[in-house]
Amino acid sequence: MAKGKPVVVVTRQLPREVETRMMELFEARLNAPDNRMSAQQIIDACDGADVLVPTVTDRIDADLINNLPDSVELIANFGVGVNHIDLEAATAQKIVVTNTPGVLTDDTADMTACLLLAAPRRLVEGERLIRSGKWDGWAPTFMIGHRISGKRLGIIGMGRIGQAVARRVKGFGMTVHYHNRRRLHEEVERDLEATYWEDLDQMLAHMDFISINCPHTKETHHLLNANRLALLKPHAFVVNTARGEIIDEAAMAQMLANGEIAGAGLDVYEREPEIEPALLDLDNVVLAPHLGSATHEGRIAMGEKVIVNIKSFVDDHRPPDRVYEV
Repeated sequence: MAKGKPVVVVTRQLPREVETRMMELFEARLNAPDNRMSAQQIIDACDGADVLVPTVTDRIDADLINNLPDSVELIANFGVGVNHIDLEAATAQKIVVTNTPGVLTDDTADMTACLLLAAPRRLVEGERLIRSGKWDGWAPTFMIGHRISGKRLGIIGMGRIGQAVARRVKGFGMTVHYHNRRRLHEEVERDLEATYWEDLDQMLAHMDFISINCPHTKETHHLLNANRLALLKPHAFVVNTARGEIIDEAAMAQMLANGEIAGAGLDVYEREPEIEPALLDLDNVVLAPHLGSATHEGRIAMGEKVIVNIKSFVDDHRPPDRVYEV
């Protein structure tokens, strides 16, 4: 890497505090209009650059990586998930990839809790009714929903976020169950009062609510396909704050429309920003625009991690959040 301030290309507008600090430390090429950049625009912007800072809205595939200037030695992702980055191609080009883990745990767990409450209590449906001016007052049988206290929650993916969700729903009086690649240590299970299911299919068939909190990988793509969704009870609710590709969205929409699943709370989608059209017509689905990490504090913390990763790399130290190909 050349001496002097490293040249850093940022593909989207970041919080002002983060951009200001980047301008102080680096020769930062910012995206002031916040327009989505095409692959070629990213490649062109990286001419003479040392570092690329993409976000989850950018597809950093093999073709893009293979056409980056040789000067680019680090992809410092602004976000936790890296499924939009071809890690194998980056490795082949000897480009280091970092991410921003740990800082979004509480924000995403809070969003999960919001959806766990909003979907069964028909909150958004009721809000739309109020705004329409058609509400004519309280009635004993009006907009009856479901309580979550005393219900079973099955968490798919018991990492930082899954465990944070478990801690929150204990306060709601829910019973925590989980499926994970590896079983948690006994003391963690005891602390969370969580029951482990080795067989995902068996867990799905016994739960009242499902929360998806695992990463999107080749193994988890369409993990909840039509066959698995069919295992759910008719009164079950599905909440997804992880990645949309984990659910077969079209299959779920059809089952929601048919009453085979009671409802869903979604913050992520299979083809973002496109939404499965059938979902838009359903009152039993709460749709949020990928707000899981959307807090001022969380986004600044993400930016600080990006900066630390860049500074460490430039100073010939191992970046603390280096990502390895799985």
